[in-house]
Amino acid sequence: MTELLAAPGTVMESGEDISAWDTIKRGVAISPELRDGFWGTVLLALLGTAGRVVVPIAVQQTLDHGLKGQHGVDLRFVVVMSLIAAAAIVVTGVSSYWMTARLFTSAERGLATLRIKAFRHVHDLPLLTQNTERRGALVSRVTSDVDQVSEFLVFGGVIGIVSIGQVVVATLIMLVYSWQLTLVVWVCFAPLFASLRFFQQRLSDSYAVVRRMVGQMLAVVSEPVVGALVVRTHAIEGRTQARIDDAISEYQIASTRAQGLTAFSFSLGGVSAGLANALVLIIGIWLGQGHLWAGHLTSGDVLAFAFLVTLFVSPVQMGTQVLTDAQNAIAGWRRVIGILDTPADLDDPGPTGVQLPHVPLGIEFDHVDFAYPGGPLVLRDVNERIEAGTRVAVVGETGSGKTTFAKILTRLMDPSSGSVRLAGHELREIGFGSLRRRVVLVPQEGFLFDSTLLANALYGDLAAGPDDVSRAIAELGLGDWLAGLPLGLETRVGQRGESLSAGERQLVALIRAHLADPDLLVLDEATSAVDPALEMRIGRALELLMKGRTSVTIAHRLSTAENADEVIVFDRGSVVQRGRHADLVAQGGVYGRLHGSWVAQQSTT
Repeated sequence: MTELLAAPGTVMESGEDISAWDTIKRGVAISPELRDGFWGTVLLALLGTAGRVVVPIAVQQTLDHGLKGQHGVDLRFVVVMSLIAAAAIVVTGVSSYWMTARLFTSAERGLATLRIKAFRHVHDLPLLTQNTERRGALVSRVTSDVDQVSEFLVFGGVIGIVSIGQVVVATLIMLVYSWQLTLVVWVCFAPLFASLRFFQQRLSDSYAVVRRMVGQMLAVVSEPVVGALVVRTHAIEGRTQARIDDAISEYQIASTRAQGLTAFSFSLGGVSAGLANALVLIIGIWLGQGHLWAGHLTSGDVLAFAFLVTLFVSPVQMGTQVLTDAQNAIAGWRRVIGILDTPADLDDPGPTGVQLPHVPLGIEFDHVDFAYPGGPLVLRDVNERIEAGTRVAVVGETGSGKTTFAKILTRLMDPSSGSVRLAGHELREIGFGSLRRRVVLVPQEGFLFDSTLLANALYGDLAAGPDDVSRAIAELGLGDWLAGLPLGLETRVGQRGESLSAGERQLVALIRAHLADPDLLVLDEATSAVDPALEMRIGRALELLMKGRTSVTIAHRLSTAENADEVIVFDRGSVVQRGRHADLVAQGGVYGRLHGSWVAQQSTT
C-alpha cells in the first residue's frame, strides 16, 4: 500500500489573505441562520443601551431639581426620578436577557449548520487527503475551531452589539450636556482608535498561528493514544513525550505572543480611560465656573457626565477583548472554510446517475493511468476486461499498483486518464448510492466502531435486523465462532475492534459484506497471522461469499491465487502477466518469482 503515500494531499488553508469582513460574510452565507432575527436583536440591544443612559440623566435631574430646587428638596420629584431609574434598570435587564437568548439561539443554529456541512465535507474529501492529513489537525478544524467561532458569536457578539450601541448613545447624550467635554473624551481615546487597524492585522496573523498550533498539538497528542501499544512495546515513551512537549511548547509560544498583543491593546485602553475620567472632572469643574463658552454647567451635569464617561469607557475597554476574540474566531472560521473550499475529487451524479443491475458485474479498464498529485504514474495504460461472475486474484510486490487498482475499481479514486466501466457503464456515471450497494470493498483491516458486534455487522445493511445478522453468520458457517463469544451478538468489540483478534475483525467485515449482498466483491486479503482454525473459517466464509458474484481479490496467500479463475500480475504499475495459476507458474517471469517466494515461505512455517 505504499503507493497511497506517494504524494500527500492537503486541506486548503483558505482565506488567510481574505479580510476579516469578507470572512464573516462568507461564514454567514454558509450558515444563514445567523441572520435570523438580527434586526430584532439589534433593536433589543439599543433598547438595553437606552435604559443604561436613563440612570445618569435621572441622577442629574434629581441632584439639580430634586435636591437643589428653587423651593428646597422636592421629595415627590426625587421619588419619580427614582422610579424612572428603577424602570430603566428593569427594561435594560429584560432587553439584555431577550437579546442574549435570541443571539444564542441563532448562533448555535448557525454553527450547527456549519459543523454538519464541515463534517459531511470531510467525508467527501479525496481519500488521499484523508489518509495524509494529520487526524488531530483535521478534527480540530471541525471541533475546536468551530467552538472558537461559537464562543465569539454567543458572548463576543453580544458584547460587541451592546458596546457599539452604548458608545453611540453615550456620545450623543454627552454632546447634549457638553460638546467640550465630549471632545475631551474622544481626544483621549483617539490614539487607541487610530491603532485598532494596526492591532487588528497583527492579532489576525497571531491567532491564525494559534489555531494552526492547536491542530498540530491535537494531532501529536492523539497519535500515541491510538498507537499506545506500539509506544509501549517499543519503549519510546520518552521520545513520544518529547514530541508532545515540543508541540505544547510551540502552542504556548504562539498563544503567549498573541495574548501579549491583547494585553498591550487593553492596557492602552486603560490609560485612555484613566486620562478621560481625570480630565472630565478637572475640565468639568473649570467649565462649571463659566470658562470657555461653557454656558450653564451645573454640578449635576458634571456628575451625570462622569456616569456617561463610564458608559463610554467600559465598552471601549471591553472592545479590545472583543477584538481579540473576534480575531481568534475569524482565524478558526477561515480554517473551517478551508475544509469546505477543499474540492471533493469524486462527483456523485446523484439520482440522475446510472443504477446498476442486481447481477454479477463485468469490469473493463480502458487505457487507465493514475498518478498522485505531483508524483509519477502509479498505474500505466491498464487495459483489462474481467467477465461477470469470475474470480480474479490480483498479485504483485508491494508498491506494484494493485491496491490503487482496487481503489479505482471501487471509485475511491478516479483515474488520471482512461475510463473504467461496470456492466458497460462508465464508473463516473453511476450514482454513488447504487455503486455502494452493488460494489463492496473488504479492506485488509476492517474498521470496527466501539459498539457491539451486532451494531458493527449492521453497517453492511442498516435496514437489516438481528435475525438477518444471525442468518448471515449461519450461512457463512460462523455459528460456532459466534457461540464462543461471551455475549454473542451483544459482545462489545472495543475501540477499533481491539477486543477481537485481527482474524475475528476480518470475520466481522465478511459478515458486513454478506449482508450488503453485492454483485462485485473486492477484497484486500489480510496478511495477519491467524491460528489455523480461524484461517479455515475465513477461507470457508470467503468461498461462500464469493459464490455467484464477480470477485477481485488482492491476494497475499498462495491458495487464493491457486483457486482463482484468473490471476492478474502487476509490476511497477503495469499488468505484466495474466492467466491461470498453473499456466503462469510454467511461464515463470514475475509470477514465477512470487510463486517461488510463497513456496519457500510455506516450507519454513
